Amino acid sequence: MNKKYFGIHREGWKFFIFFSLLSLFGLLLSSFLFLFFLFLSFFTLWFFRDPDRHFDSRENQLLSAADGKIVFIGEARPPEETDIPYTMKKVSIFMNVLNVHINRSPLEGNIEKIIYKNGKFFNASLDKASEYNERNSFIISAGEDKIVVVQIAGLIARRILSFISEGCNIDKGDRIGLIRFGSRVDIYFPPSYKIKVNQDDIVIAGETIIAER
Repeated sequence: MNKKYFGIHREGWKFFIFFSLLSLFGLLLSSFLFLFFLFLSFFTLWFFRDPDRHFDSRENQLLSAADGKIVFIGEARPPEETDIPYTMKKVSIFMNVLNVHINRSPLEGNIEKIIYKNGKFFNASLDKASEYNERNSFIISAGEDKIVVVQIAGLIARRILSFISEGCNIDKGDRIGLIRFGSRVDIYFPPSYKIKVNQDDIVIAGETIIAER
């Protein structure tokens, strides 16, 4: 389910083979096309890199679900389709095309529900992306706590992938999904947690502590 090959997620190999074949075809037409598609071949391998991550954290600490830049810190209600009627603390992380795009669980728990919703493709760095863009929401329960992780498609992202299914038990830092090419992840958690990051901080999935209870 979360397999990887030589540090590249399996999704990347499909693109690598496709662009490699195009580069061979381009070689028959022009050196520019050959070099262009060859560049895309190796860029996709780099984009889909899937490094091992391990960070010792306490049970009361939440880890970042994504690599990227903190673009929002505050309070908000989770997406309406989650049926969570109350306000939670929220941290939003924007992933540009240079970031690792494998998303990870902030805590150990059970995947209570996964809800996919169609939507638009606004720039993922904008706050309105949380409300209007295509998204995939994970509700993770851990004892009395409920954490919501929302994968949000961006301006050029067109596919959200989930690696897990409802009812799965996951460990903190486990891979839960992938968004292809520039996107955003919102993390909602109870008010009892104190936020440990600041606006514009650069965070790393499965390593950076974003909140502590």
